[in-house]
Amino acid sequence: MDFDDNTLTDRVMLLEENVAHHGVTIEELSAQIAAQWKIIDHMQFKLDRLMQQFRALEDATLDAPAITKPPHY
Repeated sequence: MDFDDNTLTDRVMLLEENVAHHGVTIEELSAQIAAQWKIIDHMQFKLDRLMQQFRALEDATLDAPAITKPPHY
């Protein structure tokens, strides 16, 4: 293949522009993923707390006295 210098230079410049654009896109996506992981971690923390509260309530109801007939029966 025979390329003249202008065509080769143009192609190299186009490739460099594409690489630079992709680099910016990768940085933006990385920032988005990092932000989403923070949200997921926070939600997991809240879920764990809710599960602990639920278990505590569940344990408290298990210790309730047995249901008996009212005295008027």
